[in-house]
Amino acid sequence: MTGRRPARRPARRRPARPAEADALAWVEAACADRKAVDGVVLDLRSVSDATDYFVVVSGTSDTHVRAIAEHVLEDLRERGVRAHHIEGLAGGRWVLLDFVDFVVHVFHPALREFYQLEGLWADAPQRAIRGGEERR
Repeated sequence: MTGRRPARRPARRRPARPAEADALAWVEAACADRKAVDGVVLDLRSVSDATDYFVVVSGTSDTHVRAIAEHVLEDLRERGVRAHHIEGLAGGRWVLLDFVDFVVHVFHPALREFYQLEGLWADAPQRAIRGGEERR
């Protein structure tokens, strides 16, 4: 043994994460592109440590729900933002896209009414997503 240390690997550079506001704006635009219905952003920073924001939108059918979710994933992936966890994409009733700092919920209208996320997080400030459709 010569006492020499093994050569170090050069550090991999990670792409800079976009500002949270930029990423939320991209999500809102992607939802509007696919005509998401009744979009709302819940600001959870003062009420939860789990995530900063929920983005909640509805589709009009299972196919529409999947199309919205897939478009959000694709649009953000092209911008260097990848989902940490995805649930429900195959079913199309409730798709959850977890980006750590924010979570996107794309609902079929019946499930959105049943789970009432906006009511569960009523203490969180809410704002409507502009550019989407409204059905209420």
